[in-house]
Amino acid sequence: MRITSTSCICPVLVCLCFVQRCYGAAHHGSIKVTRNQTKHIEGETEVHHRPKRGWVWNQFFVLEEHMGPDPQYVGKLHSNSDKGDGSVKYILTGEGAGTIFIIDDTTGDIHSTKSLDREQKTHYVLHAQAIDRRTNKPLEPESEFIIKVQDINDNAPKFTDGPYIVTVPEMSEMGTSVLQVTATDADDPTYGNSARVVYSILQGQPYFSVDPKTGVIRTALHNMDREAREHYSVVIQAKDMAGQVGGLSGSTTVNITLTDVNDNPPRFPQKHYQLYVPESAQVGSAVGKIKANDADTGSNADMKYTIINGDGSGVFSISTDKETREGILSLKKPLNYEKKKSYTLNIEGANTHLDFRFSHLGPFKDVTMLKIIVGDVDEPPLFTMPSYVMEVYENAKIGTAVGTVTAQDPDTANSLVRYFIDHNTEEDRYFTIDASTGTIKTAKIFDREETPWYNITVAASEIDNPGLVSHVPVGVKILDVNDNPPELARDYDVVVCENAKPGQVIQTVTATDKDNSANGARFHFSLDEGPSLNPNFTLRDNEDNTASILTRRRRYSRTTQDTYYLPVLISDGGVPPLSSSSTLTIRVCACERDGRVRTCHAEAFLSSAGLSTGALIAILLCVVILLAIVVLFITLRRSKKEPLIISEEDVRENVVTYDDEGGGEEDTEAFDITALRNPSAAEELKYRRDVRPEVKPAPKHHPSSGLDSIDVQEFIKQRLAEADLDPSVPPYDSLQTYAYEGHRSEAGSISSLDSATTHSDQDYNYLGDWGPEFKKLAELYGEIESERTT
Repeated sequence: MRITSTSCICPVLVCLCFVQRCYGAAHHGSIKVTRNQTKHIEGETEVHHRPKRGWVWNQFFVLEEHMGPDPQYVGKLHSNSDKGDGSVKYILTGEGAGTIFIIDDTTGDIHSTKSLDREQKTHYVLHAQAIDRRTNKPLEPESEFIIKVQDINDNAPKFTDGPYIVTVPEMSEMGTSVLQVTATDADDPTYGNSARVVYSILQGQPYFSVDPKTGVIRTALHNMDREAREHYSVVIQAKDMAGQVGGLSGSTTVNITLTDVNDNPPRFPQKHYQLYVPESAQVGSAVGKIKANDADTGSNADMKYTIINGDGSGVFSISTDKETREGILSLKKPLNYEKKKSYTLNIEGANTHLDFRFSHLGPFKDVTMLKIIVGDVDEPPLFTMPSYVMEVYENAKIGTAVGTVTAQDPDTANSLVRYFIDHNTEEDRYFTIDASTGTIKTAKIFDREETPWYNITVAASEIDNPGLVSHVPVGVKILDVNDNPPELARDYDVVVCENAKPGQVIQTVTATDKDNSANGARFHFSLDEGPSLNPNFTLRDNEDNTASILTRRRRYSRTTQDTYYLPVLISDGGVPPLSSSSTLTIRVCACERDGRVRTCHAEAFLSSAGLSTGALIAILLCVVILLAIVVLFITLRRSKKEPLIISEEDVRENVVTYDDEGGGEEDTEAFDITALRNPSAAEELKYRRDVRPEVKPAPKHHPSSGLDSIDVQEFIKQRLAEADLDPSVPPYDSLQTYAYEGHRSEAGSISSLDSATTHSDQDYNYLGDWGPEFKKLAELYGEIESERTT
């Protein structure tokens, strides 16, 4: 069969079609579909000789976006077996067959019924076959061909990433690359100029240019200054058809911003400045600001201010505010109008980030002169010291002088000064001050052990101008006097064992003193026993502010005396020395051999009778166990045993066990043994006891001949139909179990369910005819039969 195409639309395609049909007659037209290219017809054997007829291969073209009223003609299929009598039927299958492409099965003409878009699908793969209308047998092997969608210029170029935002440094050289824009065209780039794009600039000249082929945007002027103009809006156009008339175009906007470079030095607006600073300004405070202007931005405008010379460089300092780029002038030393009335400073402002490409534009720094005028003010009195520390002994009499503060008027007038104490806290009321001399005196008797330090604030003001007040802190230290005797550091719990030996240390004691170390660092210990010596205990001073208590005899008995009292005398090393007496309580306890205390209580005396604490606990535990046994025995004797059978009449002859969730205890229909019997031996259908229908169903007759010939499946279907139509069934599901084996076995059913309760008289001799598998069964039943007969 020959496939003919008529889609040679343009002159190029006309030439191609002409060459194809002429040259293809010798090459393509002569190509026959061999067994490697064509599927064999089902049922035919493979032949190795050249076939007489075959498909003539060709490629079809269809124009996209066809808008005509009639279907677009694509091409024609023709088989060499077609004699023109209509006996050949052409069939088209594959992509779009029957929906997009239709074929005249008689003539083989192919038409396109829909408008196609090459950008969605470029080609379609179809299969053609010619069959005999009379026999429906293929005349030719099935052949594959392609219908390509021919492109037209129906898509304009698009900038998918636009609009663009880009930056370029100012003062860049002409031709500096800024950005490359790319437009895409959905048309076929391999056919014609539909996808060949040319770039041009519509807006942005003469500052920028664009390469027509690559779309690279470049600067078109020298030394573009950001300070003159910062933002540019450039419009780029992309046109297909190589820019020819009739081509489609698209455009995008490129927003270009010139970034700053350090091409502008800082400049002070004035060469001379004057600043007024009062002499009362505080040291460390900011007294003024100065700023140099820089046309650059960001880090290019950062600068640092310094004082390069002048007579005030030691009195003032300057720092840079990074946010405002201002120079902050601060006071390093206090000002005094009476000593110096003005200062002169030379201040320099210089950029911190330099760009050496623009060093020819001049030094990137500037200098200005600042004159500072010191203003005279009426100042408050000035104390001779920034703070005072004074001392006074505790227990000193009221009115004792502690110390004196002094203040003067720093002004030329030298006014008289009045002193007073700010009574802001309670501590300020413990002292008084002489308003004229500044002498501070005590107003109460102090105890160092209660409060060792006092902080007060003394104020001074001019008599002529009481509003000018200055303050000074005064600390008063209370000195110690030896007025507290030493005492034991804590209450000691002293224990002596009954088996103690003479000279044994039973306790080490230490003392404490509320006075400071100067009046109580060394303690002396002794026994306060009077003229007679203590026969039981003695004390040894260790000369390290501790003392040891020692025994003086062997063995102590709690039965004789269980507590001893030992008075101890402690004295300090202060001037004058003080002493005190404390009494130690010593208990006698029973101890183990290693010295551990066993007990100090009275019940320990039972040990002399040979009864230990462990034995007492064991006896008590036995008593508790005996009491528990007695209580349990009495409880069991009183309890009554319940009978297993509540009533003699409650005798159950039948136990029915089931696990379905049916109708309660009366629901035993699901386990009726009748359901397991052979249909021929089944009894009449029994009604469930838990459901009593008002109308009885009609009796069901089952001929014996039907039961004998019925199949298992039919038997189950009948049972299911009976259950569905039975009005006596409960309103819930019930499980029916069948074990019917059918009637096709020669042996019949051997289930014991079909047997009578008495011994059967059946003859089992036929088991011997069933083969060797039933030999043992035949022997067994044969012996039983013989025994029964005997």
